[in-house]
Amino acid sequence: MCATCGCDANTSTSIKQIGETHHHAHHHEHDHSHSHSPGKTIIEVEKDVLQENNLLAERNRGYFDAKNILALNLVSSPGSGKTSLLERTLIDLKDRFPFYVIEGDQQTSRDADRIHATGTKVAQINTGKGCHLDAHMILHAVQGMKPIENSILFIENVGNLVCPAMFDLGEKERVVIISVTEGDDKPIKYPDMFHTSTLCIINKTDLLPYVNFNMDKAKEYARQVNPALQFIELSCTSGEGLSNWYQWLKEKILVPENV
Repeated sequence: MCATCGCDANTSTSIKQIGETHHHAHHHEHDHSHSHSPGKTIIEVEKDVLQENNLLAERNRGYFDAKNILALNLVSSPGSGKTSLLERTLIDLKDRFPFYVIEGDQQTSRDADRIHATGTKVAQINTGKGCHLDAHMILHAVQGMKPIENSILFIENVGNLVCPAMFDLGEKERVVIISVTEGDDKPIKYPDMFHTSTLCIINKTDLLPYVNFNMDKAKEYARQVNPALQFIELSCTSGEGLSNWYQWLKEKILVPENV
């Protein structure tokens, strides 16, 4: 069991480049056995359990910076609409920017297959019983994808508002996505995720007339934990607000559009 978040990190993690035959699996092993001699006082000094992840995250970040790759870590609870937002974005902007996607799920390649259908190069990471992606997984996925310079890399994390908040992947920006079908108190119930994000996308706004969701209250709660957090309201179904999301992307990428 992982000492950081409690997930079963001893299970195999599979990384598959969708559309290719490459397959990579690696294991995380944590040995926590200790020997205690009777009559002796044991003093244990443990290093930061995230130290190795953070070092690899910095390596990833250096690689992305060197190649001018805008790496975005998309995080949310299950069902917020991350994959639908990615599909719309990739289809609408495919002629403007080169895109790559890393899909994180415990099982199946269903989301990666949806992304592959848009013509985008995608790698599927199946974490097994694991509840988050980490920098080591991203490193190996990127090595298989070989993204070109001046591109955008979307990392769709495992649906979870808790554990992914602790793991730096080397991303440039962390984007948290919530939907109006969830409670407007999500930001104060899961503050770490909103505290570590730079943008909050509030999705499925076309359903506002049918759900009990207070937009102002949701933003107020989010600002309590992160006063600098930006917001974009949108609907992947109606298309409302997508232009604001696309404009945000254009402002973050440091190269001209491929027109």
